[in-house]
Amino acid sequence: MGYMSEYINRKLSAVDLESELLRLIKQYNEHRKTCCIVYAAAINKSVPEIALDQADYYLIHDLLKTVDSPTLDFYIETPGGSGEAAEEIVRCLRAKFEQVAFVVSGEAKSAGTIMVLSGEPILMTETGSLGPIDAQMKIGRSTVSAYDYMDWFNNKQAEAETKGRLNPLDATMVAQISPGELIGVHNALSFAKDLVVEWLVAYKFGNWNFTEIQHHQVSQEMKRERAEQIAADLCNHTLWRSHGRSIKSNDLERIGLKITNIDADPVLSDIVYRIQTVCRLLFSSTTIYKIFATDKEKVFKSATNIGSNLKVPKGAVPEVAELDITCEKCGSKYKLYAKFIDNPKIDGELQNKGAIAFPQSNKLKCKCGYEIDLSGIRNEIETKIGSKII
Repeated sequence: MGYMSEYINRKLSAVDLESELLRLIKQYNEHRKTCCIVYAAAINKSVPEIALDQADYYLIHDLLKTVDSPTLDFYIETPGGSGEAAEEIVRCLRAKFEQVAFVVSGEAKSAGTIMVLSGEPILMTETGSLGPIDAQMKIGRSTVSAYDYMDWFNNKQAEAETKGRLNPLDATMVAQISPGELIGVHNALSFAKDLVVEWLVAYKFGNWNFTEIQHHQVSQEMKRERAEQIAADLCNHTLWRSHGRSIKSNDLERIGLKITNIDADPVLSDIVYRIQTVCRLLFSSTTIYKIFATDKEKVFKSATNIGSNLKVPKGAVPEVAELDITCEKCGSKYKLYAKFIDNPKIDGELQNKGAIAFPQSNKLKCKCGYEIDLSGIRNEIETKIGSKII
């Protein structure tokens, strides 16, 4: 039986899954003799904050503040995001821990890949994948690869020098490019490369002193040359064809990166695959879209789809507010009410109309089994009204 089927058959609630995640992280720590933090995003959910951003850095910094361990294993799953946030997180990790390993069993793309390349070691399962590291730039109405953009521009420049002219369509497009835009694209691409080269030399290749076959001494120049080639390969779309391409451990080995195979350790692989499965179940059965967790603490970010605006009766001190909630999984709609005074008459009137009292737990269980987290909605209502929901 697969891990997903096992957990589904156990019919665990969201609270049970949260407890299971912390249990697995503790088990991971005991097996690896380290401290593990799980950072995972629900890649397939359409939430603007799915991408790695500066807010993630602050949360990770806060979670790790009281961790007392010389080493850290960082489990990561992300579609990518801000390269600057990735830099902040890595510098934070390296300032606090003597050794930082990255664990990949799902997708760690773009800025996530940049972070992973700072790890020593890099641990991957058969299902784990990285991605190309070229920046994605907003040009006009489109988001384009910085590598593809520069490659196209350089080709047109070479064509103009050879032929003395460009065809009218290309000439029109080139004429719309400003020097500032071109410099921005170039800098974005260089930023990713520079970080990867710096971190590979300092960390991944830090203890690489002799070549594996001939046992020749490895110089700093050799380390830098290898790092620059790897960075160039990971930016090269002629190799990967797509920014979203999944680059597996064997692909990384081919371009010169040594990867630790998690599947070779049955105990470790069981723990890691279970962590991945529990995270996916939390994403699919609740409104959670980001997970930050150690064996002692957890922070979940949730999003709720509000079907209509908040309805508040006119008056200086509102007694009740009404709102519509839509389950993002099955589309079922619910009418909720939030009281600001202790008046049982309100309950009777609104429940007779089919409305549900705002849950004290901030959790609304849909008939399809999906759990809707209303924590953010509670905060929004209380902020707007200026009073606590009772």
